Amino acid sequence: MHKTLATFSDLNTPPVFDFPRPERLVAGNPQRATWTRFERDGMSAGLWGCEPGAWRIAFADDTDEFFHVLSGRIRITDEAGLAREFGAGEACVIPAGFKGVFEVLETVMKHYVFVKRGDMR
Repeated sequence: MHKTLATFSDLNTPPVFDFPRPERLVAGNPQRATWTRFERDGMSAGLWGCEPGAWRIAFADDTDEFFHVLSGRIRITDEAGLAREFGAGEACVIPAGFKGVFEVLETVMKHYVFVKRGDMR
């Protein structure tokens, strides 16, 4: 079986566009674009961009996200009210089960990696 590198600089697939679900919106109605570059065995990675706006997030109990901001600025606020901001060159892991508000302060582009773990029993 031939294996091919999944490069991020060669975006030869069109993005998938979406918007936050209306019941999760906090501010605006930002359009989001996702270029998935790799998917296999519970892991996906790619490039994600979004316009300014804010919405509530609730991560599944089995899925973590690592991201690295390329441009723009975001703020993530947890349920206890602790807010952290991330700009170009900064990275973070959003842990499984996290709930809070995701806010795009300046149009953002980021690399992302989602890891979904199998049954942990």
